[in-house]
Amino acid sequence: MNCPYCQNPNSRVIDTTHDARGGIRRRRECDSCNQRFSTYERPIINTPLIIKRNGNREEFDREKLLHGMRIACAKRPVSASEIEQLVTTIEASLQKIGRAEVSSRIVGDMVMSNLKQLDQIAYIRFAIVYLHLNDLLAIRTEIDRLLEV
Repeated sequence: MNCPYCQNPNSRVIDTTHDARGGIRRRRECDSCNQRFSTYERPIINTPLIIKRNGNREEFDREKLLHGMRIACAKRPVSASEIEQLVTTIEASLQKIGRAEVSSRIVGDMVMSNLKQLDQIAYIRFAIVYLHLNDLLAIRTEIDRLLEV
């Protein structure tokens, strides 16, 4: 692992911890400049290609999903770790499906169902974009549907 400060390729592992998602956090010290830094390792498991509405296919992008959910949850009482956990859950569900390709609709529906349980305002924010709710009547209809349950 190259040191982010001096780019020296040699470093020592000082401490190793495991997180709840199966990743490994390593605390390292550079042999050259003695600066300390952390690295994170997480297993790479194949996720299916996502088939977009227009028919294009693209790789599942965890960061893109995380970004969209952060926007929906902005200024809401939802912690970053809760959002991270939801993204991890969705990613794991996609891997368990076992197909080479899945519709973006499946991913969107997973996000919607998880956000509905986590925070209803974040759910509505995400739904406005995901369901293309273009006017107040459509938004009100979705809110009414949410309140019925």
